[in-house]
Amino acid sequence: MKTPILSLALMTLAAHPILADVPSGAFPPSSATPATPSSPARLGGAVIQNHCKTPIYIWSVGSTVRPQKTILPYARYYETFRKDVHTGGIALKISTERDGLYTSAPQTIFAYNLVSPDRVWYDLSDVFGDAFRGHPVSLQPSEPRIYWADGVPPAGSQTRVHDPAVDLVLTLC
Repeated sequence: MKTPILSLALMTLAAHPILADVPSGAFPPSSATPATPSSPARLGGAVIQNHCKTPIYIWSVGSTVRPQKTILPYARYYETFRKDVHTGGIALKISTERDGLYTSAPQTIFAYNLVSPDRVWYDLSDVFGDAFRGHPVSLQPSEPRIYWADGVPPAGSQTRVHDPAVDLVLTLC
């Protein structure tokens, strides 16, 4: 049960806006604008564009494996960047073969790790062969550029860091 004094205090606080950037004890100018709670920064995501003439199959893998997604020709997959509480990172495993994750078919792996509100680490690699051999693969924006003209990764690291508010777009074929 609220006492009348407490109710009066709550009404007084509720009736006056909280002002931003006013030093303690100072009176705000009449032109001061009420503070608005800061909203979390918009998170971008991982985009996979299938420009191939055949479907591709994607699994989002962290500490668990999400169900296979079929991406038809000229369609795209989108996943907002997320953090796995157990592994930290997410691997988007891409195959040209249905159930390829479970048959050791060639896979391209687009992995990312959302480490803070202003940084997402990501990389691109192949396992069990080169799923897109003979077709271009690009990941943008990335600096330095990630582009595999023939669908085969070059030697060396393909790891980069990026602003997580901006989508990373992997284009296949």
